[in-house]
Amino acid sequence: MELLLPNPANSTPLTTLGFLDRAATAYGDSPSIVYNNVSYTWLQTHCRCLQMASSLTSLGIQRGQVVSVVAPNVPSMYELQFAVPMSGAVLNNINTRLDAHTLNTKHLQLILIDDEMVSLGSKSTLSNSHFLDHYEGILEDGDPKFKWLRPKSEWDPIVLNYTSSTTSCPKGVSLSHRAILKKTMDALVDWSVSNQPVYLWTLPIFHANGWSFPWGMAVVGGTNICLCKVDHSQIYRLVQQHKVTHMYGAPVVLNMLSNSPNLKTLDHYVQILTAGSPLPAPVLAKTESMGFVVSHGYRLTETGGIVVSWYLKDTKGTCKCMRENGWFYTGDVGVIHPDGYLEIKDRSKDIIISDGENISVSKLESVLYSHPAVNEAAAVAKP
Repeated sequence: MELLLPNPANSTPLTTLGFLDRAATAYGDSPSIVYNNVSYTWLQTHCRCLQMASSLTSLGIQRGQVVSVVAPNVPSMYELQFAVPMSGAVLNNINTRLDAHTLNTKHLQLILIDDEMVSLGSKSTLSNSHFLDHYEGILEDGDPKFKWLRPKSEWDPIVLNYTSSTTSCPKGVSLSHRAILKKTMDALVDWSVSNQPVYLWTLPIFHANGWSFPWGMAVVGGTNICLCKVDHSQIYRLVQQHKVTHMYGAPVVLNMLSNSPNLKTLDHYVQILTAGSPLPAPVLAKTESMGFVVSHGYRLTETGGIVVSWYLKDTKGTCKCMRENGWFYTGDVGVIHPDGYLEIKDRSKDIIISDGENISVSKLESVLYSHPAVNEAAAVAKP
């Protein structure tokens, strides 16, 4: 039985980074990234990611150190989802909508920031930094045959994400290579993503690593259509131009599309996954009438099939949600129906209590959306 023990030949730490090696072989000549007039194949993306990982190592970045990225959905942002952890570093995508004063930036070793985001950068974040080079300049110095650093353990952190501060201040969430791999594969299976889809990046990659679809697209050899800014006219144009098959958008994006002046029925079906808040029934009906096939998911920054390892420098917050009884407490309220279906009702902190009655914000908003004169609706409790 001792022959069944793990050894280097039959056991290697689980990680999503190997998906890129396979994509370069299985889909080498197929398109990987398209952005305006720029396009790359999977073989080219593989080489570029290795070059950047090599350059980061040459800059002195060491295993376990944190490299932060501030960028919209452009090719470099996609590449860094692979390149940073391939250097052994921990990837930290910064939500451009968060106030930098609320983020703990003292642990950062390097910040890679897109030109368009410099004006949004906090002085406290950038004041002690010095400019190294532009992205392409750093990348060109790297070795395209670099041997990327595999994790010593699949429980090693691969990303450090910040929550969107829905219920409190943003919390730093550490996720392991194992958790991200499981999250990636679960997402592909749950959504029944077929081979070589065309994926439009309407979901910010900085938001929980684009729900792991940067790595997921490498698994299935998909084409990533980058979109710098969510704009209804651009979305419709790209969907038709590239025959987009899949995209992801919060309910607010679906509402924007369904109320667009460019509103028209698509010439092909597009799978669209939505999450983040309950989708009002009127918005769902209108979106599906246009040719979108809507799936409603449930996501947390902290979960990926495996729960967050810990909150960054927040022992109290970690203990509050991860109890000794083995359960992770999300703060959501839900019911289990007789057929076993779990319905998420609302966030417990969002429930409005009036004269002893519990009022669901999502149900109230759905009623408002049903009125033809209402374009957007948001309900909050009066202090």
